[in-house]
Amino acid sequence: MPARAIRVSDWLFALAGGVLLTLMTRFNAELAHRTTAVYASWAAHGVGALVALLLVAAVRARHARREPVLDDPVRGRTPLWFRLGGVPGACVVVLSAVTVNGPLGLSGTIALMLTGQIVFGIASDRFGLLRIPKRRIAPTDLAVAGLVLAGSVLVVAGGA
Repeated sequence: MPARAIRVSDWLFALAGGVLLTLMTRFNAELAHRTTAVYASWAAHGVGALVALLLVAAVRARHARREPVLDDPVRGRTPLWFRLGGVPGACVVVLSAVTVNGPLGLSGTIALMLTGQIVFGIASDRFGLLRIPKRRIAPTDLAVAGLVLAGSVLVVAGGA
């Protein structure tokens, strides 16, 4: 499969996602500090579900004549467990709410979350986890993971 060119909008959307993830983590941590981490997770996912429903309604209204594509006819039916993405999301909210309110703080939590994402992403690419196409890992991939880990250690050890 040929590589798709990365557009500027891809970069901007990814950066915006990182900013939103940081905001979500901070807001949930504050809510968890005032209530509990589990309550913060429920509140975040409840609000998220409402926003998602509004977005679905808006998109459906905009494309009223099109039928929604729930399954790819080329690849077959999507397994049910692929629809369980909210489970790790709920765990992320709870775990990050606990760690932000601890000695790691917001920057340490986000830095270590990024490290975990990169390490799992590299493993997923290498072994084809979760139906991701297998990809040979280049030395630069490992260098990036090492540098992000080193940066995370500096953020945490530096008390930022």
